[in-house]
Amino acid sequence: MDRICIPFRELSHLVLTLVFNAMKLRYIVTSFLFVTAMTLGGCVNEFLSIYPEDKITSANFPENEADIKMLLNGTYALLRENSVYDQGLFGFGVLDGATPNAYNWGNTPIAKAGNGQLRSSDQQMITFRWTRPYSIIFRTNFLIQSIESVDLNEQAKSMYLGEAHFLRGLAYAVLADTYGGVPIVNGILSADSARSVRRASVEDTWRQVVDDYDVAIANLDVDAPEVGRATKGAALGMKMRAYLYQNNYEEVLAVIEQLEALKKYGLFPSYEGLFNAENENNMEVIFDVQYMVGENSQGSLHDQYCGTGTGSWTRGSRYVPTDDLVDAYETVNGAPVDPSNPFEGRDPRLYFTVVLPGSYILGHRFPDYLYPGGAFNHPGNRLKHLSCRKYRVDDESALPPSGQSYINNIVLRYADVILSKAEAIIETGGNIDEAIDLINQIRTGRDDVKISLLPLGLTQAEARQRLRHERRIEFALEGLYWSDIRRWNMGDELYPLQIKDHNGDVIETKFPDGYLDFYNLLPIPDSELSLNENLTQNPGW
Repeated sequence: MDRICIPFRELSHLVLTLVFNAMKLRYIVTSFLFVTAMTLGGCVNEFLSIYPEDKITSANFPENEADIKMLLNGTYALLRENSVYDQGLFGFGVLDGATPNAYNWGNTPIAKAGNGQLRSSDQQMITFRWTRPYSIIFRTNFLIQSIESVDLNEQAKSMYLGEAHFLRGLAYAVLADTYGGVPIVNGILSADSARSVRRASVEDTWRQVVDDYDVAIANLDVDAPEVGRATKGAALGMKMRAYLYQNNYEEVLAVIEQLEALKKYGLFPSYEGLFNAENENNMEVIFDVQYMVGENSQGSLHDQYCGTGTGSWTRGSRYVPTDDLVDAYETVNGAPVDPSNPFEGRDPRLYFTVVLPGSYILGHRFPDYLYPGGAFNHPGNRLKHLSCRKYRVDDESALPPSGQSYINNIVLRYADVILSKAEAIIETGGNIDEAIDLINQIRTGRDDVKISLLPLGLTQAEARQRLRHERRIEFALEGLYWSDIRRWNMGDELYPLQIKDHNGDVIETKFPDGYLDFYNLLPIPDSELSLNENLTQNPGW
């Protein structure tokens, strides 16, 4: 194989992007960013056998474990990249903007996905959830290939292979959940092949996800060498979610049994504290995306999209909770809500998730800010009486720089394992009382959340309804409800839905003509279809 030597060039973006640009490989970007290295110039074996030591080339990179770790860190970095966060893989409350939980006052594709106006020609969410996962897949394919070519001890080789397959599994899982069956590519394609590859079935795509997680499970340790890197528990947990999203409940139970055997995870004592920076990486967190204080894309845009303005500082408040979400929270004793004092005596998770009228935002040089009034949503947002609290920095004196929120995004936590187990027991015709006991753990198992126990003796249908309600409340504004609605195929039960402002006037109606089954998958972007005639569009789009 001819060797390429190409000049080095620094970039100030992600580490792995730096490496690939340093090599100056020209990427032929096809419908899913499959990349084929093209020679831009340089030297081949037949004419030159001495390679410049001041240049990164395909002949001298990667050479050692430090290079492999650089490649791995660059792949993790894609989980943190803004486009992936705000409208891509994981989304805090942003993805809830496509559900009854939240309202988006902007005309973004996420808002359109939640109100029935989405088109295959739209960009952002539609394209990012296609191109960003394939960027991860390309990087992991290159990493897996590189691991085999570098001299590593068996322990290090096993760890890096496990992490690479874990990250590739994450990417394929997002694609399967979003689009159904997609092209499966586990190597570097030629340009012609990339332009002609076909979609696999949804079953085969999910099988690829599970296969990657299985490699990760076999190779990863229970504890990671560094905080934020994948572990055996993270791989098991994400495999559980992959089966959950396929409604394959028997396998969900089997994986949870393996996860529980690790004896590592449990509920964090404080629901409120789960989402505070000082409690990051606690016993409930199975996998999260790491952020840190500082500039240069080390933080997220969460404060911009879901923040509340205080004083002279106006945050984005693009995605805000709805009355429909607030109304879903029970009272602590199960009694009806008092219409004259509607926010009294409610499930404490409401107060930890939503900024309600009469709430205070901590001040610094000035008195605390009353919401709404002293604290407020963006002036362009017509929904002015509710705002997001979960994942936000309340203290104005500690606000991060604009677009640099340092709070980690929890991708999977142990509460999800508990509720997934309860759901699987219910759906497989198991012991309903056992499932209710699990749900009651969520309702009473923390120091700051104590609400009435669900009764035993429920029917399967009753238990299913309570389970789905509990998932909505427990994970409100964490970006999971969108996937739950689609896998439960219950959109037609929720829509049309009116979103009203503080005066009771209708701002918009989500899915005014009703929810149709084809909305359960996003359309393949038109821009991708134009590059590959063998790609087929999802039905209905």
